[in-house]
Formats: sequence, structure tokens, C-alpha cells
Amino acid sequence: MTYLYSFLFVGFICLIGQTILDNTKLTAGHITSIMVVIGAFLDIFNIYDSIIKIVGPGAMVPITSFGHSLIHGALKEANNVGLVGILSGVFDLTAAGITSAIIFSFIFSLIFNPKD
Repeated sequence: MTYLYSFLFVGFICLIGQTILDNTKLTAGHITSIMVVIGAFLDIFNIYDSIIKIVGPGAMVPITSFGHSLIHGALKEANNVGLVGILSGVFDLTAAGITSAIIFSFIFSLIFNPKD
């Protein structure tokens, strides 16, 4: 049942993104930013954690989980360290993903040539 819930949740996120892309003049970058902010907003009120309990690990796949991870790490470090923890906590849970994106982007830029 977890697989079905995960599939439906991720499909719903994709449906929202594709609907916005098809019916507005927003670019993929705009929609990605909107999804990250929505995930962060849902985490502030502990709604995203409830979604994870219901849906399972499939809720950690879409772009909304990046916003969740940013805020989750910042709030955790803010409780432990204080105000300075907000700045360091943002990168606590997302450092591996950000580093991987930078490294793989660099490698692929060396291998492939851009089109005109």
C-alpha cells in the first residue's frame, strides 16, 4: 500500500507542476522554486511530516521535499544552537544533494557540448 500512496503523491505533485507549466507563462525554474517554497511552508506547520507518515518514503522524492529538508534542518539547529543555527542548519540535511548536483553538473559540462 505504501507503494501506491507514494506513486499517487508523486504523481499529484507532477500533475500540479505540469498543469502550472501548461496554463501559465511560468518557466520550469519558477515552478521548481514554487514547489520548494510550498514544501518549506508545509514543514513549518508540521504538515509535511504528517504527509511523510501517511505516504511513506515516496514523499521524500519530489522537489517539495527539498524545501522540507531546508526548513527541517534550520529549525532543528535553531533549537540546539540558537539563531546562528538557522544559517548552518539549512545546509545540514541538504549538503550531500547540493554537493552532488554541483559535481555532476561540472562533470557533464566537460563531457557534453551545448547546442547553439
